[in-house]
Amino acid sequence: MPRLPRLFLPGVAQHIVQRGNNRQACFCSDEDCAACAYWLREAALKYGVAIHAWVFMTNHVHLLVTPHKPDSASLMMQHLGRLYVPFATSIESTDAAAPSGKVATNPVSFKTITTC
Repeated sequence: MPRLPRLFLPGVAQHIVQRGNNRQACFCSDEDCAACAYWLREAALKYGVAIHAWVFMTNHVHLLVTPHKPDSASLMMQHLGRLYVPFATSIESTDAAAPSGKVATNPVSFKTITTC
């Protein structure tokens, strides 16, 4: 059964979670995190996504973003994956797993943010 389409509303904050393939580690060093952060910023600027917060955990990423167009967040994550996956699977970073293509997204309300 195909998955339901993701809901990306322009101007509405989204909590995005992306896990490593089979929940393996995505980041094995500070250099891995720095590379991903650089490409995340690049992709956000390119596709018009405001990044409010991000957390790089060992095996997954949390992002709090607001897309400016319906497909902005999706295009940003695709762009990030195209840059980070070859890096993560390269000889220099053999311990890191590629992030999976699965991305969980949830709209975030102001009430949710203020009660955290």
